[in-house]
Amino acid sequence: FVVFTCERCRVNRALNKRAKWHGIPTLLQRLYESSHPNSDLSHAHSFLKVLSSQLSMEAMSFVTEDRKTAQESTFPNTYTFDLFGGVNVMNDDLVKDCLSVLYNCCICTEGVTKSLAARDDFVLFLFTLMTNKKTFLQTATLIEDILGVKKEMIQLEGIPNLSGLVQSFDQQQLANFCRILSVTISEPDVGNDDKHTLLAKNAQQKSNASPSRAEVNQVTLLNIPGFIERLCKLATRKVSEATGANFLQELEDWYTWLDNALVLDALMQMATEEAEQSSTESSDESSLATSPLRHRLPQSMKIVHEIMYKVEVLYVLCVLLMGRQRNQVHKMLAEFRLIPGLNNLFDKLIWRKYTASNHVVHGQNENCDCSPEISFKIQFLRLLQSFSDHHENKYLLLNSQELNELSAISMKANIPEVEALVNTDRSLVCDGKKGLLTRLLTVMKREPPDSSFRFVSSSAFYRATSYADQMFLLKRGLLEHILFCIIDSGCTSRDVLQSYFDLLGELMKFNIDAFKRFNKYVNTPEKFQTFLTQINSSLVDSNMLVRCIVLSLDRFESQTEDVKVVEVLSECCLLSYMARVENRLAFLFRLINIINVQTLTQENVSCLNTSLVILMLARRKAKLPFYLNALREKEYAEKYPGCLLNNFHNLLRFWQRHYLNKDKDSTCLENVSPTLFSVYYFVKRKLNKKPFA
Repeated sequence: FVVFTCERCRVNRALNKRAKWHGIPTLLQRLYESSHPNSDLSHAHSFLKVLSSQLSMEAMSFVTEDRKTAQESTFPNTYTFDLFGGVNVMNDDLVKDCLSVLYNCCICTEGVTKSLAARDDFVLFLFTLMTNKKTFLQTATLIEDILGVKKEMIQLEGIPNLSGLVQSFDQQQLANFCRILSVTISEPDVGNDDKHTLLAKNAQQKSNASPSRAEVNQVTLLNIPGFIERLCKLATRKVSEATGANFLQELEDWYTWLDNALVLDALMQMATEEAEQSSTESSDESSLATSPLRHRLPQSMKIVHEIMYKVEVLYVLCVLLMGRQRNQVHKMLAEFRLIPGLNNLFDKLIWRKYTASNHVVHGQNENCDCSPEISFKIQFLRLLQSFSDHHENKYLLLNSQELNELSAISMKANIPEVEALVNTDRSLVCDGKKGLLTRLLTVMKREPPDSSFRFVSSSAFYRATSYADQMFLLKRGLLEHILFCIIDSGCTSRDVLQSYFDLLGELMKFNIDAFKRFNKYVNTPEKFQTFLTQINSSLVDSNMLVRCIVLSLDRFESQTEDVKVVEVLSECCLLSYMARVENRLAFLFRLINIINVQTLTQENVSCLNTSLVILMLARRKAKLPFYLNALREKEYAEKYPGCLLNNFHNLLRFWQRHYLNKDKDSTCLENVSPTLFSVYYFVKRKLNKKPFA
């Protein structure tokens, strides 16, 4: 055997020399042997270096000779490399193994991920590997981990042929790619509360006037032909129906250890390969039949698979809806019938059957949203909130019959229909007996009082900007339901209560029928006191409702020729309470005292706006000096002269800079209330540089 082997080697060397193979067949054999899992990859690297050196010389010659047609005699090394299967040796399995090694190193060894993230050329190269379906999952998983630690956000326009890459993806790959995109289009979380103050944001906007990388990436995606249309199809694709009573239990068993859709894809691929392999093997069929993996994996994972896809897709759509290109995105989502598709999907979200597991995941934090179905619901609701907030397309959440109902309400009240309703394209609205808004109202009523879904679903209700909008919701008992939750349900969640107060303010603003309904429900002193206690427990959460009451009272007091208005003014406990000056002053003192310029955020700046509304209405009635003197007397009573007025003066100065900035769109004030819009101009004209005297 030894003699035979030596003779074979001698013959090979002779052939190699005579044919001028330059040892390439031997190098390929060694490369193949060293490229399998658990092999010494340093050997494979050394063989690759030798081969690369030999081939690069010919490649350079090919380039310098004006890309003449390659012939065997001209480029023997390249020809020999291909002849002996060199191209096949560099197969997908080798690439997958390399990606697997890198991914495992990232997980197990600190600093590897950051080291890879610092190499921009390598990160961009990884995207090119996503064109191969066999290596897509490994590549996508590695890219996601790398982008998660990368200091600077990657620029999508730097990816070679991004448009072609995205268009080459099938729907499954596109859904997983959305998980990567979510990192590239979302503004990074600064992780510091001080950075979230309006003062800090204003300073940051001055220093960074140009669009952020996230905003540039959003534009890049929108410029990819067919991208939004494909996302809409993914988002509205029907979820497979569950068969069998153990579906929910199976979901719980799976999501306790399945992290994301990428892992699900890997397991589905593994299960498929195992099934194919088992079909060719002579194995014990009875043991396969009793395997829980083989029985339960396909049914459960197909459902979870689809749900996790939709979570990623809806998140990307939601971010794009909140970006600078909002109107463009709105138009495309309407055109591709996203809302009707989601309406048809609504009953598939497992909302029709309430279980405790839907709200407390893993028996731990009730706010945990790591369950696939809970994540799906929350992202679904956030998308609706982004879609309907301050946009005329909000009427797409209704069906044709509900739109007709709005028109009938306007006609009965002898008021013109709002322009957005008139201009709504009826071919793009919801199908079926119920629109999406009505379904959402039904869901919210079924949820427990402190459910986190209530916070998101309440926020998702479109702003009732017209009388017809308000009456549409009032007729469905929404006001009474909200009052029950605030007064009688024992709800203590601040987030949920804030959503109740905001929605109640939208329903009641300038609507005399709503105040009449309020008085009918809050029909005892005890109920009214409970209601006031909830309002006063956190003015940051309830001040929007306080503003609504103040503004509505001011309008009603100018409509004393209307018998219905006079009747409600005299009977409504809430209007009577706010009509007393001492109560308004009490709200004003607290609103000014709980904020200052250093602590103003997007969440509490409404307190400043509400205090401005109170003072603006006082000025209209020539009572502004009285209110300012009351503030001064409060200071002396607290033995802290200047604390309220100086703080308020500083807040006004900031308000002036913040809202009157030429780069800002002042229509945000008009959306809040017409009175604040008038304050905008009043402060612009009247505010001087002296503190209040």
